[in-house]
Parts: sequence; structure tokens; C-alpha cells
Amino acid sequence: MSNESPTLVKGEGPVTLSPSGSTPSQGSPLSPTSASKGPELPDELLQAGWGRCWSKRENRPYYFNRFTNQSLWEMPVLGQHDVISDPLGLNAAPEEGADCNLGNGQRKRRISEEQGAEANNFKRAKVLFRTINLFLKGVCTAWSLDRVSAVLSVFFVSTVSVYWDLDIPTNAVIRERPPDPQLPPHPEVELHRAQLVTKLRQHYLELCHQREGIDPPRESFNRWLLERKVIDKGGDPLLPSDCDPVISPSMFREVMNDIPIRLSRIKYKEEARRQLFRYAEAAKKMIDSRNAPQDSRKVVKWNTEDTMSWLRRDHSASKEDYMDRLDHLRKQCGPHVTAVAKDSVEGICSKIYHISAEYSRRLKAAHTALMKECNLSEGCEPPEVQDRLVYCYPARLASPSPPQPRVELHFENEVACLRYKGEMVKINRGHFSKLELLYRYSCIDDARFEKFLSRVWCLIKRYQVMFGSGVNEGTGLQGALPVAVFEALNKQFGVSFECFASPLNCYFKQFCSAFPDTDGFFGSRGPFLSFRPASGSFEANPPFSEELMDAMVTHFEELLDSSTEPLSFIIFVPEWRDPATPALIRLEASRFLRHQLTVSAYEHEYRSGSQHICKRDEMYYKAVHGTVVFFLQNAAGFAKWEPNAERLAEITSAYQSSSSRSCFPAVCCILIFDPFITNVLSLTIKSMRRHGSL
Repeated sequence: MSNESPTLVKGEGPVTLSPSGSTPSQGSPLSPTSASKGPELPDELLQAGWGRCWSKRENRPYYFNRFTNQSLWEMPVLGQHDVISDPLGLNAAPEEGADCNLGNGQRKRRISEEQGAEANNFKRAKVLFRTINLFLKGVCTAWSLDRVSAVLSVFFVSTVSVYWDLDIPTNAVIRERPPDPQLPPHPEVELHRAQLVTKLRQHYLELCHQREGIDPPRESFNRWLLERKVIDKGGDPLLPSDCDPVISPSMFREVMNDIPIRLSRIKYKEEARRQLFRYAEAAKKMIDSRNAPQDSRKVVKWNTEDTMSWLRRDHSASKEDYMDRLDHLRKQCGPHVTAVAKDSVEGICSKIYHISAEYSRRLKAAHTALMKECNLSEGCEPPEVQDRLVYCYPARLASPSPPQPRVELHFENEVACLRYKGEMVKINRGHFSKLELLYRYSCIDDARFEKFLSRVWCLIKRYQVMFGSGVNEGTGLQGALPVAVFEALNKQFGVSFECFASPLNCYFKQFCSAFPDTDGFFGSRGPFLSFRPASGSFEANPPFSEELMDAMVTHFEELLDSSTEPLSFIIFVPEWRDPATPALIRLEASRFLRHQLTVSAYEHEYRSGSQHICKRDEMYYKAVHGTVVFFLQNAAGFAKWEPNAERLAEITSAYQSSSSRSCFPAVCCILIFDPFITNVLSLTIKSMRRHGSL
């Protein structure tokens, strides 16, 4: 029977699919005399994958199972073949009295099923785990079964679309705090904010083109937002409006680095020669067109003409010769070029800040008007706050939330699409379900989920606007650690809290994030620089903004110095040593430093900042720089979570295992990425962790 291609017969019920899953052609020839004979298959067998087909060779019907490719001449017996065809029990027939059709081919789940689903999924996943375990034992005879099990466990966690563990309770203790004064989010205000931030980005682009003839440095606007919010005292959650000084050191530094031209990484000799020529030409043109002192003109003109002459007469120079000459030219001309461009670049920074402040005032006025239309007052009388220690809890807003407009939701394959006034935001199904769980755990004013969709829309729109519209723009600022590293941190050091995260990329349900107004409903404890824990174990992987990382170190040392309870911070920062960043220097010299270790470049990964929407094969990316891990602890924290050799080995091993996911046999990848299996794993991974199987 195996060499026959089954011809499918249409019954009165659902159309039976071929083994490949395609629907048979409506015009396919059948044998009406024989195909119509015999009883129709019951629904139970149809749902188990069985269909009645016609054998041209034998000129009689037979029964084929599209799940197992099994063929039988006689009608399958219910209870005898359903276990073979459906070993995980996903296609079991509905019980009597159950609703069989919901319009999408799925049966309705009863309450009893929902209550027992977790236990059933655990049993099913254990079957799958053992099956693939035995398979690998057969094809990978060089590996011991224990090693196969360990590697397969990491593979499950890393590959299946579950990148969080929301069951871990917090050990972070804080003093009770008043509600946040920011106004509650609303799609209308968020849409207005998105339009203004887009206009501000366009202003920045035009100013760089008009005044300096360059494109804005990549990600410089995003880092400007981060750096400004470190010192901003204004009321808008995103746009800075009350900063001192007005001139941003971050924006000034990055624009100045691209003057007179942006220097790119050089691989070949011709690139080095071309870049040297462009730099000399741009420096000479710039010094001639600006009001520069006579001495500066002479120095720049002499050095650039000497470089041009050298380029014309020496065609046998190596790449290293060109690089040395470029470095010499930059040292000679750089200070003079910087001096003549200083006022212009400061003007760019000042202009962007003042436009941002004006946009912030407009948003405040629009938001206030909306609250008044809904007969709601800002900052209602906050409840009395007691001076006591409590386990940390999500950020709360002082003002009541206005009625929310309707946000449309539909699904396109594995992506959830939310639309408001023609503006669509997207998130994959797994992360959408994650937001539902976080909302259920954290929100206290919407038990019936009537405001859930509008708040999800505001949340995604806020981060979409902060990232920017460029390809992969902003995602590096929201990168996360691999799952295996988070698990090791929790197991070895009791880490249960992320200092820099968002509802979209968090691993724990306890985290700090940039926006308490949108993120508080999903578990955020607010910005970390205003979060003051008295005890607990924390992970910190900050956005790579020099000013933010420096402020982070100051905050850590203040917290460690003021608490006698166990307090521990495990910090992940880039190994930038050319030149070394102030945060890196201060961390290495901190009196609370207990240990540090370095993970080499290209030997470890980060999880993408756009993990909530990116493709699965784009979920991880190699770090192009080393990462330094610092362990800052007070005396009590060191006594409780000492970074000893055994614990450090677990962290190193977790990094190695997270980087080795791509080395698995291709057939194993096929098994894991089969939609049938992936759905099971996505639902059961949490149960398996709790039962100790992973």
C-alpha cells in the first residue's frame, strides 16, 4: 500500500485532507460506484487523521491516516488505532454533549479541560521529550543519554517561543511609595505623540543636512532620548522638556564624531585610500567655508595639501600606510575642525531640545483636555502611604483612567494585529499571550479586560516610536540576555528582578522599565533610577548609553551603601575600552565589587530587542564586543549570594549552551519546528520547568 498515492473521497462532513495537508481538487475524478459504497467515517476517526481513499490498483476502497501514513483495508477501530495515529492526544474526539463546531474546525474547550490542560500538556510533552531523546540516542551514539537530555533541555528552552518565566516570585523589598503622577495612557494621545516624535526626527535629519552636510549618526536620536531622560524633570514620558544643561553631551559628541565625514570600518586597501582622500578634501573645504582663525587655516591647509600630494605620487602604499596617514591627519586637523564646527553643532542640539519641549507642552495640553472631557481630574487624592517595607509591586498611577476607545484585533498567521484609526501595530501570538498574563498579574482596575487592547496598542506604539522607523533601528538598545543565562542567574544567585527591561522583552514578571504609564499595567515597577530597593537580587543589562550607564553605577552604589539587608546587583555592560567608558572604570574600582568576568566577543549572544515581532531565526544575534559581568554586593548580599567558583562556572556554562543551539542535527530541528510539536511545547514548557523535567 505504501507505493500508492491515495485518492481522497469527499464525505458529507469536512473535506478530508491529503497527507501533505492540501485540499483535494473539486474536479478530481472519483469512482462514484465504489467510493460511495460503505459507511462514512465517524467524526472520531476523521479527527484522528483517518480518511477513506480509493485504490486504483486493487479497485477497492482503503483507509489512510494522514498523521502516520498508515493504510488499512478495513475500517479502523476506535480505540485501537487512535493512539497510534495521535500519540499526544491532540485530536481526541469531543465528548457527548460538547459543542463540536466553532466555525474554525476546533471544538470548544470546557472549564474542566482548561483546569486540567496544564497537567495533560505536561504528560504529553514528557512523551515527546522521551521520543526525541530516544531518537537522538540512536543517531548520536557518541553522546551519552544524559548529555543528550541536558542539551535537548537547553534546546527546548531556547528554540521554542517561550522566552520568559512568569512564575518566579520576587525577593525585592522596597518601602511603600505613592502612585506615579503621570497621566494614564490613551490611544488618541499616543497617536499624537507618535506624530510629533516623527516630526522631531525629521527636524534632526534636516538640521544635520543643512548645517553640516551629514546624515544623523545612526541611533544618535535614540541615545539622545535615553541620555536626556536621565536628567529630565519634565512631565512627558518620552519627550524631554526640562533638562539642565540644554546641550546634550551625547548628541554633541556623536554629531561631532562624523565631522567632516563619517569614518567607516575599513577592510581593504582601496577603501582606506578613498577614505583618506575624502577626509582631506572635506576638512579643507570646511575650513575654507567657515570663520576660522588664520593659524587654523594654515595648519589644516598645509596638512591636507601634503596628504593630497602624497596620494598622487605614492601608489604602492599598503592599507596600514593609509590608516597611519589618516590617523595623523585627524590628529593634526581634528582640533581645528572641531573648533569651527562647535557653535553649529551646539545649535543643532539646542534646537532639537527646544522643539521637544514645545511638543511636550502640546501633548500635556491635549492630554489634560481629554481628561476634562471625561470629567476626570488629574492627580486625585493619593492613598496614605505608610513607612513600611513591602515586596515590590507594579507602578500605579495617581489619576483614574479615562474610557478607552475601541481597538480592533485580528490575527495574521502567528501575528496579532491591533488597529486604531488606521494605525496598526503588530506582535506575535506568543508575546501577545505573555502580555495577557502580565496584565492579569499586575492590573487592578480592569478585571474584565475592557481596556486591555487599547493599553496594548499604546504600549507597542510607545516602543515603536522610541525605536524609530529604520531597519533594525533601536533593537540593540532593548537586547536581552539568553534564557539559559537568566535561568542560571535565578538558580545560582536568586535573581528575580530585571533593572532594565520592558513588558515586551522581560524574562521575570518583576522589572523596571522606562515608562510607568504604559508599562505599569503589565508589571513594570517604573524607571530604575527612581526605584529604591532595600534588599533583593537583581540583574542589570542597561541600554548602551554612556550617560545612562554612569548614572546607573551612581544609583547602585547609593543603594548598596544605604542598606544592611542582602542586596546584590549582577551587571552586564559592553567592554568598551578604546576609550574606556566612565561606567566601566567606576565599576572596576567600586568598593562593592566582589568579582568580574568577561565573555569574549562573538562567543555569546543577545536576544533581539524586537523579539516580540521578529522572525524566529532572527531572535538571537552575536555580540560584536565583549561583555563584562560585574557582581556588586553589600556584605549581607555577599554572604548570601557569594560569586564562588561553582556559581560562576554555571554562568559561563549557560552562555556556552545558549551559543550552541545551532549545532543540533537538522532532523532534530525539523522535529522541533514542526507546527504540531511547537504548539505542544509552547503550551507545556512552563509545566515541565515546574515539575523539574527541564
